[in-house]
Amino acid sequence: MGRSVGWAGVLAAEPDFARRVADRFGAFKHHILGTLRKDGSPRLSGLEADFRYGELWLGMMSGSRKALDLRRDPRFSLHANPGAGTDLAGGDVRVSGRAVEVTDPGVIARYAAEVRPPEPFHLFRAELTEVVRTSVEDPYLVLESWRPGRPLRTVRRGSEDATLRVD
Repeated sequence: MGRSVGWAGVLAAEPDFARRVADRFGAFKHHILGTLRKDGSPRLSGLEADFRYGELWLGMMSGSRKALDLRRDPRFSLHANPGAGTDLAGGDVRVSGRAVEVTDPGVIARYAAEVRPPEPFHLFRAELTEVVRTSVEDPYLVLESWRPGRPLRTVRRGSEDATLRVD
C-alpha cells in the first residue's frame, strides 16, 4: 500500500496544510468513512473522527460492520462532512490510509476518559497514505495533495484551462 504515517507525521511535514485539513474536519462532528466489504465492494458509513495526541482516531460501536471491515482489510478513506449548502468554506478534504486497531488497555482507557464514547467500542489509529484538500481560489479550482515522503503538491485549474498548472 505504500508508506504511511500517523497524523503527527503530516503535522511535522506540512503544518499549515495539516491545520487546514484538521480545521475542516473540526467544522462538523460526523463524517463519511469508506471501507471495503468482504466481497470488495465499498461501504460508506457515518463516523466521528477525532484528532488528539498527535493522531487521527476512528472510534466505532463494538461489532459494527465498518469495524469488522477494517479488521479484515484496514484500507479506508475518510471524507469530511461537506455541511449544508454548497459553500464548502475551508475546502473539501479527505484522508486515506490504513486503520490500525488499538488493543492497548491503557491507550483505550485514556481515550475513553477524555472522549467518553458509548462503551464498548472499537478504536483505530489512522496511518495515512494520502491527504487531499480541494478548494476554490477564483478563478481556479485548487487541489492540494500530500503523501508521506513527498512534498505538498498543488494543482490549479481554471474552467477554461485545457492544461493543468502545477506548483
